[in-house]
Amino acid sequence: MKILITGARGFVGKNLIVTLERIEGLEIYQFDIDTDPALLDTYTKVCEFVFHLAGVNRPQNVEEFMEGNFGFTSELLNSLKNNHNTCPVLITSSIQAAIDNPYGQSKKAGEDLLFSYGQETGAKVLVYRFPNVFGKWCRPNYNSAVATFCHNTAHDLPIKLNDPNVVMTLVYIDDVVEELIRALNGKETREGDFCFVPIVHTIKLGEIVELIYSFKNSRSELSIPNMADAFTKKLYATYLSYLPEDQFSYPLKMNIDNRGSFTEMIRTPERGQVSVNISKPGITKGDHWHHTKNEKFLVVSGLGVIRFRKVGSDEVIEYYVSGEELEVVDIPTGFTHNIENLGDSDMVTIMWANECFDPEKPDTYFLEV
Repeated sequence: MKILITGARGFVGKNLIVTLERIEGLEIYQFDIDTDPALLDTYTKVCEFVFHLAGVNRPQNVEEFMEGNFGFTSELLNSLKNNHNTCPVLITSSIQAAIDNPYGQSKKAGEDLLFSYGQETGAKVLVYRFPNVFGKWCRPNYNSAVATFCHNTAHDLPIKLNDPNVVMTLVYIDDVVEELIRALNGKETREGDFCFVPIVHTIKLGEIVELIYSFKNSRSELSIPNMADAFTKKLYATYLSYLPEDQFSYPLKMNIDNRGSFTEMIRTPERGQVSVNISKPGITKGDHWHHTKNEKFLVVSGLGVIRFRKVGSDEVIEYYVSGEELEVVDIPTGFTHNIENLGDSDMVTIMWANECFDPEKPDTYFLEV
């Protein structure tokens, strides 16, 4: 199937194309502002579906709104008509098409032109009025508040927030792409004349900023955002895409002594904490038990043994562990336990505890195994 995409190097275009390229049997023609204009006629002769994503939203003068959002749409449709091509045409418009401003007027004019084209030619037309779209590869400090906030926060730049109570209506780029592919397959989500992305998020601007700041602080706090919340998960993925390329990594505090080291990696209030424990050869760590706190140990390098003894019993239980055969060992409550490095090199253990360590309530009691 031959597909023409205008605005191919724009935010939506780039995300759509990388997905379409993974689908067998598609031939994609990319058209953008600096593409040879003669190729438009070439492409409209043979294309079997058109994603018309090109548009203008930040011109240097108001007249460019109509030139970009109406004028080029007219060129595209005339080229299709001249080539007697009545393939489906999908246009990405904006919710501002319902607003009486220069940008909205130009988008509405493009919509009306496409509807008239569909009536005249019998071609299937699909009009999507997008709210604010956010996600990776969106240009910051241009026309997306989310992109600007993510970029500036990640780069330690100030954010200008005029009214934190402004309610934003947003769609995530991956949800947009999924819907556009449904439309390509004739399964668009439609209500009346217009199509739409079914997953929409509504949130105050101030709450978005608070979330983005929390993402930045999560490195020092060792926290993880609430991935059970769909919007938070999508916004965090977006934020990470704006990290400076020399700041993908961040240091952790290693607590080091002659036995090895203990380093916290993740702390969460509802899922506990994850740490990395390094034990020197011959070293035994632990010899304590818990009332309610429970843990999981996973040795990923080295050779060792985890020993247990139920409080009040003399029987010692041993679990031999090795980085050569990964196995998670649960640490039940009421059992004193330790872990010994039996190898000749450092033993590395990933440790999860169901709660973050609280020095005021450690729930940890010394007792030799």
